Amino acid sequence: MPDRLYDIVLYGASGFVGKQTVQYFARCVDPQQVRWAIAGRNRLKLEAVREEAGIAVDVLVADSQDQQAIDAIVAQTRVLLTTAGPFALYGNTLVDACVRFKTHYVDITGETPWVRRLIDRYHAQAAADGTRIIPCCGFDSVPSDLGTYLVVRSMQQLGMSVQQVNAYFQAVGGFNGGTLASAFNLYDSHGTTQMNNPFLLDPSPPPSQAQIGFPQGGSAAQRNRDPRIPAFDPDLNTWVAPFFMAPVNTRIVRRSSALYSGWQQPYGADFTYQEYLKFEEPLAWLKATGATAGLALLTGILQQPQARSLVQPILPQPGSGPSEQTMNEGWFSCELIGTAKEGRKVRGLIRDQGDPGNRATVKFVCESALSLAVQTDELPDGKSRGGILTPATGLGDVLAERLRRAGMTVEVAL
Repeated sequence: MPDRLYDIVLYGASGFVGKQTVQYFARCVDPQQVRWAIAGRNRLKLEAVREEAGIAVDVLVADSQDQQAIDAIVAQTRVLLTTAGPFALYGNTLVDACVRFKTHYVDITGETPWVRRLIDRYHAQAAADGTRIIPCCGFDSVPSDLGTYLVVRSMQQLGMSVQQVNAYFQAVGGFNGGTLASAFNLYDSHGTTQMNNPFLLDPSPPPSQAQIGFPQGGSAAQRNRDPRIPAFDPDLNTWVAPFFMAPVNTRIVRRSSALYSGWQQPYGADFTYQEYLKFEEPLAWLKATGATAGLALLTGILQQPQARSLVQPILPQPGSGPSEQTMNEGWFSCELIGTAKEGRKVRGLIRDQGDPGNRATVKFVCESALSLAVQTDELPDGKSRGGILTPATGLGDVLAERLRRAGMTVEVAL
């Protein structure tokens, strides 16, 4: 990649999460070492963000629907970080420009049908050029994907034959309006039908539900079918429930597994991955049952436009989100248990203080961008790897170590 004016450009910097990426860079990035700028569609708002953060960085202006203006920004940077969603509406020109100008890319989307379209359109070219296009670098789906990668590789170093990894989440925090807008757009665009395919993001062409026999068909489909009901988990000795982010995260982890298999670095024959919401005693069974019922109710509301119109006005709107106190007092924990074919177990943990949808997401995506910008030679497969990648395949151990240095617990107990 030829020298560029900037190492990283933060696009969508005046949005709710975008402002937090600016604050993160202002606190954590030495401007003498990383040249960065902020970008978006409204100069006045961007300048206000810059003033509030107390920084002296360039402001770049481009509407996401103006391909020529987006091109002018992307051509100037080595890495583009965007938080402007819904990404199916506002991300296409950005990715298109990044592929053409060989600019690395990260975002915080959880919109897997859109990611599928990126794979079909851009993966081959980005792979040929060594351009890393890495969606889902927020709470969707770094803990799941990176955690699984670390557990699997640790097990393999011990000579274990990996059979499965399960992840168990606990989290406290709030939603921002951008996340909700992305969810609404998924339902409006009928993307949820695609999301039901457990192998949606596997290398092109993905198997259809008919081909994999979902849900009545072969064993692979059965093992990877999304959990629907609460259950007692003997590994944790407590009750678990379906996790509302699993239809996103599990697809990303399975893409990582499939890509590594194609590179002759497989996770394991017949490897499976699932994730759950974990509940503590007392009354863990009741909490798990209530959470499952609540998720079913929420899904029903989202699927019915008339019902959704009743609740949408009282939910956070785009550009808004939880209070500073809520975000600071929030936290998340992702426990992972890897099981070998001979029955041995290895446990992993990714945990941090701070609202997962905002504070943790910002740390994840900012450190992902910095991994690409300042540690290119240390990334998996050096400078040669490219394509529509995942956090595990595109960033791997580099991101894990950066997160540890940023204060996050990222560990595997052998």
